Amino acid sequence: MIVRIMGEGQVEISADDISILNELDSQLEAAIEVGNEREFRVKLHALLDKVRHVGKALPDDSLEPSELILPPADASIEEVREMLGDQGLIPG
Repeated sequence: MIVRIMGEGQVEISADDISILNELDSQLEAAIEVGNEREFRVKLHALLDKVRHVGKALPDDSLEPSELILPPADASIEEVREMLGDQGLIPG
């Protein structure tokens, strides 16, 4: 799966890592639902850090279509709320 972190570029994530990312995504969603800004910030950074850690960075000139777009680390709770789909930021 090709993932774009807004403002950072693309990484390739293996299917084996999707379940842990989904768990982090669920925790992020829970923080958004209750409006807990501090917890939201912690969970957003945890998700993005995990994507950076498990993902293989693609070259800057790569033109692969992104299957998933994640917000930047400095995104507001409202910006991320608008990006959430029925299945969170990370479907599946």
